[in-house]
Amino acid sequence: MRWVVVGAGGLLGREMTGFLGERGDDVVALPRRALDITDAGACAAVIRRGDVVVNAAAWTAADDAELDEDRAFTANAYGPAVLARTCAAAGARLVHVSTDYVFHEAPGGPHDAAPTPYAEDDLPRPRSAYGRTKAAGEWAVQALCPDHLIVRTAWLYGRYGACFPLSIVRRLREHGEVRVVDDQFGQPTWTRDVARLVVELVLAAAPSGTYHATAAGWTSWHAFARAVAAADGADPALVRPATTAGIGRRAPRPAFSALGHDAVHRVAAAGADVAPIGPWQERWSYASALVLGALGPGPERADAAH
Repeated sequence: MRWVVVGAGGLLGREMTGFLGERGDDVVALPRRALDITDAGACAAVIRRGDVVVNAAAWTAADDAELDEDRAFTANAYGPAVLARTCAAAGARLVHVSTDYVFHEAPGGPHDAAPTPYAEDDLPRPRSAYGRTKAAGEWAVQALCPDHLIVRTAWLYGRYGACFPLSIVRRLREHGEVRVVDDQFGQPTWTRDVARLVVELVLAAAPSGTYHATAAGWTSWHAFARAVAAADGADPALVRPATTAGIGRRAPRPAFSALGHDAVHRVAAAGADVAPIGPWQERWSYASALVLGALGPGPERADAAH
């Protein structure tokens, strides 16, 4: 099986490429500069060399998308449509990475006695330009490539690029404290867990459709930031609570966007070697040293080492 990873220079794309390489798989890694996914001829030239195409390319700057939705649409919808049509013609399976932003807020919300994560077949109702363009990309893939897996993920962190934990630690080290919203709830998810699940779904020949690749459970950005501070040896109390309205962002953020995992459980129940991602706290505990290691030890750890 030969893999083609599109968007291989990003946080998830680099993880995906590295994970496949560790397995010894045949993988072609294509960062943005190597492939314009809106160019049908260029896509055809590389996709005919692959059995599975993973599209991790996207415009992810939600606030900027509010000012330039046309360009965000080109990256998040038109480009995936070109990939989907090309994969269908080549007989390749397309794994298209999408986002929780295709939803906005679940009924009941996080403070309800039994908040309800979004199911894979719930109707997308995006409010932001980013969410609208990603939802359009999903529809294009569904319409144009019968052999597809749409894999929604959220709140990604990893060791191969900018991510929330690294931003929090930098801020704490430089300024001593940080304000983080405590009224947005979701699922912190390690990129390596997403890469692993994608590979398992493909190897299991999972039925075409939509799957959610996020950690189990959910939390607020504030609580996650406190867990990040603790992992770096800082006082979690230095992470101060804030509100979304108080911080102010151009793009509306989902207040509650936890994703359910029934589709993955169904594949596993059918006997496939597929495992849902574990609880976010457990996965962060395992991943934190690898992710934060990119920054080196903080001042307290450096002093202790001497």
